[in-house]
Amino acid sequence: MTDREFRMDSLDPDLDPATMRKQYRVDGLAEQDLASHPMDQFTRWFEDAARTALHGTLYEPNAMVVSTADATGRPSSRTVLMKRYDSDGFVFYTNYDSRKGRDLAENPHVSLLFPWHPIARQVIVTGTARRTGRDETAAYFRTRPHGSQLGAWASAQSAVIASRTELATAYADLQARYPEGEQVPVPPHWGGFRVVPETVEFWQGRENRLHDRLRYVSRPDGTWAVERLSP
Repeated sequence: MTDREFRMDSLDPDLDPATMRKQYRVDGLAEQDLASHPMDQFTRWFEDAARTALHGTLYEPNAMVVSTADATGRPSSRTVLMKRYDSDGFVFYTNYDSRKGRDLAENPHVSLLFPWHPIARQVIVTGTARRTGRDETAAYFRTRPHGSQLGAWASAQSAVIASRTELATAYADLQARYPEGEQVPVPPHWGGFRVVPETVEFWQGRENRLHDRLRYVSRPDGTWAVERLSP
């Protein structure tokens, strides 16, 4: 076997992904149990996930996978933290010069995935992203720990760097310039995106892979239709 070859049969058989199976919960999700608006339903499930996290069995319930595509259709995904949700959608913050920031500038269509595996639930959102206002961005930036504020300046997110030392040096320079207790300005290249949903799917794991998938679809008049999807 050359350095470039990889053989699955060389793996520990107990770690073979093909044999990894888990039977999901029996209780399901019925249409009559849904809230009339997807964000109200999201609140119910998010609060369940957050309560589970308090007991240490689910990590970062506000973590979501953000999938984007550039102008040519090349996709990319990464996990970010949702920092706000309301009737208008879901908000996260990032460097606008990062790969996701550049993608969304070229192509505002986006997908979000909340992977709440310990409670056998997922929420999948499709929609469009738009930048939040600078006042909203600044208000959130002021709530970040001092170190995170410096990090937003130190990291040219998604850019190639020579070494970890380069990043550490940039951070140390900023730390000297803005010591703890001194206000850090909001970077002009940093801010929020609000994802305005067009569909919101609630996925509930069921036995024998016969999962419940109920999807809200926005209508032109502002109301929502609910569809059941085959698992």
